[in-house]
Amino acid sequence: MAPVPRFQPEEMLRALNRHKVCYVLIGGLAATLHGSPLRTGDADICPLRDATNLERLALALLEMRARIRTADAPDGVAFACDARFLANVELLNLTTCFGDFDLSFTPAGTAGYEDLAPNIEHYDLDGCNPFEACGGSAQRHG
Repeated sequence: MAPVPRFQPEEMLRALNRHKVCYVLIGGLAATLHGSPLRTGDADICPLRDATNLERLALALLEMRARIRTADAPDGVAFACDARFLANVELLNLTTCFGDFDLSFTPAGTAGYEDLAPNIEHYDLDGCNPFEACGGSAQRHG
């Protein structure tokens, strides 16, 4: 069994940004940025679901050596990490070389990226602004 990777959310976000993935940071890490005292051990995003973005997301996941996270396989399970596979999932729990990483295309109570993007708050996370990676304008994707 491989050791559990240290949680490095900034490296996850940098990989997404290098590939110009459009996404909204959600979940515990986003709550922490908004002042929640609770800490999380994974990063959660809601990506834009269009063909180009799914291709970019797949490349970022490959760079992060993403595998499906499951209790039965501590090292994760390999999957077809491509745009076609990603287009057919709603939720994906992954393990990466930077720690646990989850994708939710339609988070509870939302209609997905297009619903969330107009309300994005910008944060500079160690020189990394997630929203700027995809052009900085939710409207251009709407």
